Amino acid sequence: MVAYNKFNQFVEDLGQKVHNLATGGDTLKVLLTNTAPVATNSVKADLTEIAAGNGYSAGGTTIGSTDYRQTSGTAKLTGNDVVFTASGGTIGPFRYAVVYNDTPTAPADPLIAWADYGSSITLQAVDTFTTDFDATNGIFTLA
Repeated sequence: MVAYNKFNQFVEDLGQKVHNLATGGDTLKVLLTNTAPVATNSVKADLTEIAAGNGYSAGGTTIGSTDYRQTSGTAKLTGNDVVFTASGGTIGPFRYAVVYNDTPTAPADPLIAWADYGSSITLQAVDTFTTDFDATNGIFTLA
């Protein structure tokens, strides 16, 4: 099972209006790394992203159709799954998928959360990898 982890700074950033998670708000992305993130990381520059190429773009891939809604005191961020497809060579290795906000400039690229897939993954040409955001709980819930 994939372990979900939030970055500590994200909690403060929500209260400081760094993130606009509403529909049509900020651009959220998923990037891949093989170096373990830690909860005290706060911006994308704190991470070591895998090399771009063979179907992986520097900075990762945009999460489509994001939406942030509250029901009965629990808010949920949802978005489309992100699919990475190796083309012309391998992608990786990577073990972690990191969600970050690509819109703010101060701070630039603040981090939200990461998933730990338990071991390193390398995609061979034509292989795909899907960040499967939970249909019930979304990317994250806040209660």
